[in-house]
This record gives sequence, C-alpha cells and structure tokens, in this order.
Amino acid sequence: MPELPEVETIVRQLAPRLVGRRLRDPKLHKTDILYHTTKRRVIAALSNVRVSGMTRRAKHAVIELSSGSRLVIQPGMSGSLLIYDQPLTAAERRYAVLEASLGKGETLVYRDVRRLGTLLLLDPDAWRAYSARIGPEPLADDFGVDQFVGTLTRSRQAIKKVIMDQRRLAGVGNIYANEALFRARIDPSLPANRVDRAAAQRLHGAVRRVLASAIRANGTTFRDYRTGTGEKGNYQFSLMVYGRGGEPCRRCGARLATTHAIDARATTFCWRCQAVGG
Repeated sequence: MPELPEVETIVRQLAPRLVGRRLRDPKLHKTDILYHTTKRRVIAALSNVRVSGMTRRAKHAVIELSSGSRLVIQPGMSGSLLIYDQPLTAAERRYAVLEASLGKGETLVYRDVRRLGTLLLLDPDAWRAYSARIGPEPLADDFGVDQFVGTLTRSRQAIKKVIMDQRRLAGVGNIYANEALFRARIDPSLPANRVDRAAAQRLHGAVRRVLASAIRANGTTFRDYRTGTGEKGNYQFSLMVYGRGGEPCRRCGARLATTHAIDARATTFCWRCQAVGG
C-alpha cells in the first residue's frame, strides 16, 4: 500500500489544485526517503518552480516541473500527499517529510508515518530510463490479452508473484493480486507458464476490473492510506479475500485460507473456487 488505485486517486484529486501553481520555500525534514538524490538538489529543484503537470506511473505520483525535472514519489505503505489550506499543527508536522508553499495559505505536504516511501528527482532522460524499467500499465487501452499471455508464458514463478512484479506489470500489489486471482478463479501458487489462455484472459479482465473498481472507491484503507483530500478509501468494504483469512468465501461458503509460502506475504484464497486455473 498504496498501490495503483490509491496513487491514481491521489493524483486525480491533487492535479486540479496543483498544476499551474508555483512551489516556494520547500522544506525537507527527513532525508532517509531520498533515492539517488540529495537534500540540496531537492530544495534547489523545488524553489520557485511551477508545476506543469501531474501523472501516475505504476505506484508513483509524478510531479512534472517547469524545469523539465520530475519529482517522483512512491508513497510506500504509509505515505500520503496532501494540500493543506491552513498551517500544519504540531501533530501534522510530526510526520511531514516534505513541504512546499503554494501561496494563498496553501501547502503541499508529503507525509510518511513510517517513512517507507521513496522520493526521486529525475531529469527527462533519467525519467525515461526509469519508466522504461517498469512494466505496462494494466489499465492502458493498449494493454491487450496477447501481451499479458506472453508475459506469463515466460515465467515459471507463481502467477501471483508474476503479476506483482513491477517489471512485468505496473502498479499491482498484494491487495489487488489477491482479489484479481480470486475473481479469475486461479490458484495463486500456480506457475505462470501453466496458466492456460482461457484463465489468462479471465485474469487480464479481472485485474482491470478490480483496479478500476478500487479507483472508483478511492482506494483501500486499512491503516495509514489517505486520499488526496485526507479521507479514507472505501474499497476495503468490497474485498472478497484480502484480509479475510478464516472467514467464509462470499462465493461458495468455504473457509478462506491464508498462506505466506508463495512470496512471504499474506496470500488469502478459496481452496475450492481457486482449485484450478491452468
């Protein structure tokens, strides 16, 4: 967390308020989230510069600057990006990592309770190289079944690990991998190259539907995630398997099982509904 739907929610909510604004008086309170950059570079890059765009790539919020550089924020499990319209309280500033004034009493703030996120500052060439190492966007119009099938046939790893690999597919994490595999009726431990075309087609559609539904619900909140307006997401009320180990399957009534054997993360599945998939 946050995964694609959470970051997409943040970007959609903040972009209308942020694009075209000028950043002033940046403050970086913590440096342990910086990745291949320095505090001095970040402060210089965000001083008196206009925000020319804001997009999402995989699990990253990408703030495009008029200088051509990009501030790339991956919130990790506990980060959030917000615009405050009044001075931060002492409690709010406790977890503030980065602040930049927007004028008119507003402040852009990246906060990270456990500082598990990362912050990158990339010039255009570095951004193109970075983005090229990430897999295709699952909600893109050109993300077709044939491309997806080709990705699966090239790996013997468990199908769950493959769809969570950011080099193969952008933005899918543990929550939505669990959910998509359940909806596609696929055993999460099945080797990817043993998933037949019919099952792969089901999974392709399930990934897209689950992500789109989660975006409409403003993402999933279990603990720290907040939307760009500071609210909790709502998709946690629609989850079919994630976080429901030991509870009855909402499709067949069997008791849901949870294992950490696939990728050392909690994988919850229905042993009856997901008994096949290849």
